[in-house]
Amino acid sequence: MKSYKPFHSPFDPCPPIGRKYYSTPPHLYLGFQPPNLQQFTPREALKRGTLWPALYDYYENPYKKKRG
Repeated sequence: MKSYKPFHSPFDPCPPIGRKYYSTPPHLYLGFQPPNLQQFTPREALKRGTLWPALYDYYENPYKKKRG
């Protein structure tokens, strides 16, 4: 998870937004696929959307209401 603070001008009539957060996908940091990379089982790979655990990135929808 990464974050940044948007620029807010002193002459801007709106209140500052505050910190913004975003995540980057893991494949950006992998480069080339290394040999003998660990793999999910076929069933688990279909559930997670990728064959390799190194490329799996859990996404939680911030707009989905949490059950409580």
